[in-house]
Amino acid sequence: MAVLVTGGTGYIGSHTVVELLELDYKVVIVDDLSNSDDKVLDRIANISGKTPRFYRVDLKDKQALRKIFQENNVEAVIHFAGYKAVGESVSNPLKYYENNILSSINLIQVMNEFNVFNLVFSSSATVYGMNNPSPLKEEYPTNEANNPYGYTKIVIENLLNDISNTDSRWHIIIFRYFNPIGAHQSGLIGEDPKGIPNNLMPYITQVAVGKREKLSVFGDDYETTDGTGVRDYIHVVDLSKGHVRGIQKINQMPGLHTYNLGTGSGVSVLELVNAFEKANNLVINYQICSRRAGDVAINYADVSKVKRELNWETEKELIEMCRDSWNWQKQNPNGY
Repeated sequence: MAVLVTGGTGYIGSHTVVELLELDYKVVIVDDLSNSDDKVLDRIANISGKTPRFYRVDLKDKQALRKIFQENNVEAVIHFAGYKAVGESVSNPLKYYENNILSSINLIQVMNEFNVFNLVFSSSATVYGMNNPSPLKEEYPTNEANNPYGYTKIVIENLLNDISNTDSRWHIIIFRYFNPIGAHQSGLIGEDPKGIPNNLMPYITQVAVGKREKLSVFGDDYETTDGTGVRDYIHVVDLSKGHVRGIQKINQMPGLHTYNLGTGSGVSVLELVNAFEKANNLVINYQICSRRAGDVAINYADVSKVKRELNWETEKELIEMCRDSWNWQKQNPNGY
């Protein structure tokens, strides 16, 4: 089986490609490199001993996408590609609606042309919005989001649901994942955000490596154990293995199935900082700031469904996530 991975040179995509290659899947990567680096390809080859076929293509270019399907015997697709910076989506919503939704429509149309009906879609816990209580369950309503990025995920999920309801040939798995952190244990691939990090862990590691002066902690007056926001942090390798499990199971699962990918427990901002300091014998300089608009106090997954139906659960503990994050950053202080 050849698996097409869109966004395969990105943070989660590259780790998933490694896991697929180590299980002897043939992998084809399509990525426009707008938020990643082609050096990732050499790193993947270094880790796995295999070089996936790579196409530098924007999914909005339908003809170029067709050529990929013409040249490869694709049997399943994992769709990671998409813009994902929440702040940028607020300031430039049209860019996000055009790219994320049009790219997905093109991909689905071309898959249909080439009779490829196995799709794993990378969604996000942002689809749950602010009003659903944690632990978040897959059956909760997802008709509102805090930002345009989240709305693009809702639109694509709805599109996939409509397709599944009207064409029984499709096998679709939607993974709503929570807060991926960590890196491959080799330190060769990891999270390399462009500009100011949007996520907590790369901000912590950039402070630790001296790239940034201090970490800003937004709010210490939430109704949590220490007043800081609580999130579900999952090791990126565990997350990647979840997507591989989806590929392994998808042929047995007609219709559409939605799963959370998380640990099922919450960790506060300061608990994560403390764990990082303990794991790596470092001190992180931080300051408490006012809350950010749109942040919820507590956000973590109910993972009972994915355990039950896909027999998947996380393996890596928080300390390992912190060690691997720092191992990546200290080996690559300026990213790729």
